[in-house]
Amino acid sequence: MFAAVPNPIPARMKGLNRAEICDVNFQTFVRDWTGHPQAKPAPDERILDGSALDARGFRELFESQLISRHLDLMARVLRVQNKVFYTIGSSGHEGNAMVARLARHTDPAFLHYRSGGFMAERFRKIPGMDPIMDSALSFAASAEDPASGGRHKVWGSKPLWVLPQTSTIASHLPKALGTAVAIDHARRIGHALPIPADSIAICSFGDASSNHATAQTAFNAAAWTAYQKLPAPVLYVCEDNGIGISVKTPDGWVARNFSNRPDLDYFHADGLDLAAGYGKVQDAVEHCRSTRRPTFLHLRTARIMGHAGTDFEIEWRNIDELCAVEASDPLLRSAGIALESGLMSKDDILALYEETRKRCFAAAEDADRRPRLTTLEDVMRPLAPYTPDKVRAEAERFDYADKRIVTFGGEAKLPEAQPAKHLAIQINQALHDLFCKYPETLLFGEDVAQKGGVYTVTKGLHKAFGNKRVFNTLLDETIILGLAQGYANMGMLPLPEIQYLAYFHNACDQIRGEAASLQFFSNGQYRNPMVMRIASLGYQRGFGGHFHNDNSITALRDIPGLVVGCPSRGDDAATMLRTMMALAKVDGRVCAFLEPIALYMTKDLYEPGDGLWLTGYPAPDEAMTLGEGRVYSEGDDLVIFSFGNGVPMSLRAARTIEKKHGWKTRVVDLRWLAPLNDGFIQAQAASAKRIIVVDEGRRSAGVGEGVITALVEGGFGDTPLRRVVGVDSFTPLAGAAFLVIPSEDDIVAAADLLERG
Repeated sequence: MFAAVPNPIPARMKGLNRAEICDVNFQTFVRDWTGHPQAKPAPDERILDGSALDARGFRELFESQLISRHLDLMARVLRVQNKVFYTIGSSGHEGNAMVARLARHTDPAFLHYRSGGFMAERFRKIPGMDPIMDSALSFAASAEDPASGGRHKVWGSKPLWVLPQTSTIASHLPKALGTAVAIDHARRIGHALPIPADSIAICSFGDASSNHATAQTAFNAAAWTAYQKLPAPVLYVCEDNGIGISVKTPDGWVARNFSNRPDLDYFHADGLDLAAGYGKVQDAVEHCRSTRRPTFLHLRTARIMGHAGTDFEIEWRNIDELCAVEASDPLLRSAGIALESGLMSKDDILALYEETRKRCFAAAEDADRRPRLTTLEDVMRPLAPYTPDKVRAEAERFDYADKRIVTFGGEAKLPEAQPAKHLAIQINQALHDLFCKYPETLLFGEDVAQKGGVYTVTKGLHKAFGNKRVFNTLLDETIILGLAQGYANMGMLPLPEIQYLAYFHNACDQIRGEAASLQFFSNGQYRNPMVMRIASLGYQRGFGGHFHNDNSITALRDIPGLVVGCPSRGDDAATMLRTMMALAKVDGRVCAFLEPIALYMTKDLYEPGDGLWLTGYPAPDEAMTLGEGRVYSEGDDLVIFSFGNGVPMSLRAARTIEKKHGWKTRVVDLRWLAPLNDGFIQAQAASAKRIIVVDEGRRSAGVGEGVITALVEGGFGDTPLRRVVGVDSFTPLAGAAFLVIPSEDDIVAAADLLERG
């Protein structure tokens, strides 16, 4: 073992900040070391007796640790000069470099923000890459940052398969599991992976984060998968430093909580000691790769220099406690190993230490001179890519005619040869079509397979395409969306189903914080293409309440870059789905397809038996342009804007209004709710004498505000206008539900108010 730095702090160190103290501690420890070195080991010899680590490996890991440490020290110094914009450091966690050394650079990694050591070591996997300069560019928010293009300080690298995380607190664990599951699932559907077939997914996080609900659901789903003997090669690395910002983790809690969990295989390693910890880390990595089972590596670490540069621990931790933590600094132990083994002299270590410091500061000064993002266009460029011509060509591509004939059972049974059908059937037909077109498509969720979903919308897909492509998941929306991201990471086209819109709110951050942000924070290098189907909105009769009659669309519309579409009829649903799949395939977009439950089985529009809400199935080479609405009639006396359930309601109300007021009315179905097509809205308002906006969402948070804003900004603020909208309430059960959502009578009443001026 090594001698701890004297405690209390030497007098010459009083008044220094903790980063300076750790810096001085290291140099003092090396200079004052009084042990007796062994004979210098050969590169392939063990660094110390009993260690699984050889001298060459130790030297490189030690160098990676020093790079990580000096990046931290540099950030603390240059942040006050406004040259660096991130100070959450990796000090005390440098032992995670062992995981990087023992894994491959093609093992997808979803990393804790204290992963400087991991990154420095993984950079060795590809010659010619420079971890110091790349990291400095990221710290400086430079537009040349190869990870995010200056949008955030992230650990990320496309060549090294490190998918950027944005200071996540456990929200990356579900997609890490999803990626692990996807790696082995690809073989079962004949999909070519972008990485070796025996890859594993690596996911690191802190001990405090392990308690988060999102983490727990990922651990549960991993064990649920393993229990069924399905491959899930995810290596969860819990970097246990004993504290979450200021809240201590109870001693022994992580081991107690995870060491005996069935189907989550537990390993413990000392991340503070390279010589002692290496073999245990090696065991965990090899176990995960060979068994394809979820593996939990409990890595002992320490948190040195506080949570971030703004965390002055001396104000809330006593000095003895701080000194004890700083004495456990893994760099002190590594220096001790280097000296004890005879691999390096004191002068060698101190020279390497100062050389690394100079490299980090030189890189930071260089990075500070590099360009930063200076225009809104540059900032936004990777957020929501859209190549209209390519998307249209892909959406209209029809080169799978033979597959369709086999799937549907002959030409006479093709959906376009059938009579007009209602919405649910046309969505079902469109899904069959898409499965023929895209062999990499998977559909999954709760009850979607043999049962065909709660409303039978996915009926027949499981029988036609098998359990490898259509399958049930556990009842957990967070994992459903985590799986979707994992499959997308591996180049597949997932169609996850969320059973009800209210259920999406349980897992919103998987789209908001993870899937929809990935292109933005990776500068377009990574993407999560998917089409998320959600049974949505209100107006159900005989079954409902808040969880099944939810009209809260705002949570979706508030997610940057997310495409949200809502068809009100069957033919629109088919052409919209084709475009969404093309958006995902071509531009990597994340799409939400809202299916109005109350319109699933609707056949009639004005009178029972009129069949006017049935539609024919559009030819497979027809698609809907993003942002394209549908217009009913050409009246100018009144224009009604709506979507979803509001469209047939508005059409019925329009008949009443025409009889009552003699107005020729035009009904406009927006269809696309995010992004709203302001130009289309303004064009439809150009000749309108009056306007009604029918929004089945809530008054304070719906779609209508966006429509009205587009009208005002388009110069139509003086056109007489009324809004018909739901009230700010949860939806009650039974008939009371219709007191809080708009009705046809409300639309007619709004027209009456416009008549009176």
